[in-house]
Amino acid sequence: MRWISSSLKRKLSVFLLLAVLIPLLALGLFAYNMAATATEEKAKQSGTGILRQMATNLEFIVQDADNISLFMIGQKDVQQFLSGKGTDPVQQTKMIEFLSNLVYSKRYISDITIYPVHSSPPISNTTIFHTDLQSADGRIEDFQSRTKFWTAKYETDTATGTNQVISLVRPIRSLTNYRHLGTLVISLNERAITQILNQASISENGEVWLSNSEGVVLSGTGENPAESGKLAELLTDPRLENESGWLYDGTGEKKRTVLYDKVDGVEWTVTGVMPMEDFRNENSYVLKLMVAVIGVSMLIASLLVLYFVQRITNPLMMLTSFLKSSSPEDSFQTYPVESMDEVGQLVRSYNQLSDRIIQLTEQVKQEESSKKEADMQALQAQINPHFLYNTLSSIHWMALMNKDDKIADMVGSLSDFLRFSLNKGEEFCSVEQEVAHAKHYANIQSIRFPGKFWIKLEVDPDLGAERMLKLLLQPLIENALIHGIQQQPEAGEIKVTAERSEGRMLFSVEDNGVGMAPEKLAEIRQELQGPEDQKQDMERLERGSYGLRNVHKRLQLHYGMESGLRIESAYQEGTKVSFAIPLMLKEEAESE
Repeated sequence: MRWISSSLKRKLSVFLLLAVLIPLLALGLFAYNMAATATEEKAKQSGTGILRQMATNLEFIVQDADNISLFMIGQKDVQQFLSGKGTDPVQQTKMIEFLSNLVYSKRYISDITIYPVHSSPPISNTTIFHTDLQSADGRIEDFQSRTKFWTAKYETDTATGTNQVISLVRPIRSLTNYRHLGTLVISLNERAITQILNQASISENGEVWLSNSEGVVLSGTGENPAESGKLAELLTDPRLENESGWLYDGTGEKKRTVLYDKVDGVEWTVTGVMPMEDFRNENSYVLKLMVAVIGVSMLIASLLVLYFVQRITNPLMMLTSFLKSSSPEDSFQTYPVESMDEVGQLVRSYNQLSDRIIQLTEQVKQEESSKKEADMQALQAQINPHFLYNTLSSIHWMALMNKDDKIADMVGSLSDFLRFSLNKGEEFCSVEQEVAHAKHYANIQSIRFPGKFWIKLEVDPDLGAERMLKLLLQPLIENALIHGIQQQPEAGEIKVTAERSEGRMLFSVEDNGVGMAPEKLAEIRQELQGPEDQKQDMERLERGSYGLRNVHKRLQLHYGMESGLRIESAYQEGTKVSFAIPLMLKEEAESE
């Protein structure tokens, strides 16, 4: 299994071969079974037709014998001979000649014998030395039969030899007074019947039997078929209930198909037996042919499957080899596209991915460079900050001593503002510290511009201890004051909100200043998304949008591209700048 699972080509080859060969084998077995069934059904139909033809031939013989008997019963000379004493030699000779003429053209008749009621000897077309007629059927009493019937097979010894015969026995009665005159026996030669049965070749090893209503075998093909005498000894189930049909006899290797047909006019049945071995012999050719066809088909199908798998997997193997030979340390190489199918789409996607990786690598390098530059600037700003703190503290105490509260308040706010801004270079702070820093800035500006604006803070108390990137709110408040409130003659309001929503912190700074026209708003949004460029940054300093871009880029660098600024503004109505950052996990906050 490891040998298969380690290669896509092997897996495809094995699975496709199984998917093709198994149905092909199943189809071959199904076709063979159908052919075998059709062969058996055809043999049954053919055998049934042959049995029907034999039954028709036997019906003709039986009907002919019956017609002869009727003719003889009504014949004038026969009536006169049997009505007399039967001692006239001339009449006897005439009767013998008459019977000989009837038999002459009918080879299937062994003899025709008349047994008179009077004591005269029987009259026959041949000399009968001995006959077993009386013991052949219990219905015969001293050859004085009073009913018409066909006997079982018995033996007669005549001048022409010893024969096995089947006889029609019927009484001869007077045409005038219906008096019983004698018994007519028309014997059929069993060899002639056997010849008719032998003409039926229902199968190579098949046998045909002729039996009467009592299941006694009258004649049959094969070696000594009738020695057993009874059909019950030849068949497991000798019950042949319908006029014609078929059934299975025996089991296993001895299983046979039995066909049978009734002979009209007499209670005889023609039974044919076809061994299943004959069907197997006939199907052996079909099986060999089927094996050859299936074998060739499987070979062709296997070659086609392997060829198509090779065609499909070869580009993938080449791409795999190309990727293995490529070093992660080297620059990505473009793989040539040679097809328009799914493999070609995969190669194109790989090439696009390579280009995207190169772009992202360059972007990461630029962002890291920007971070390092920002860190360097922050480091430079921290050079000897204690001197600045101590100086501001001295000014603060001097203002308090001179009882100048405004100067003391302004210097205190400025000292706290600078202390938080420098903050030993740390990038993160609590929401509470960020809001306090914004208050210090607003306090300083309110002293500078008395009565020009007021600030409103709406901060969720539960967010006070949450960690966030520092110096985000103050630039937005500054932008709202300079470009919104101070651009109008009347005083304005700056509203700062912070709230929690679906695992994120939502911040917004909103003013009711002059707002921006749609063209100006579109320009600001485009500048936020533009690439880093020092010359453009200087122009933004002049236009006053540098603070927004700085906050926007810092948010994207630390929280992802979706955490940038969202700016909404309406001319003469005001501006709203908002952003959303995720809540930091406890482990992340502690690591900061």
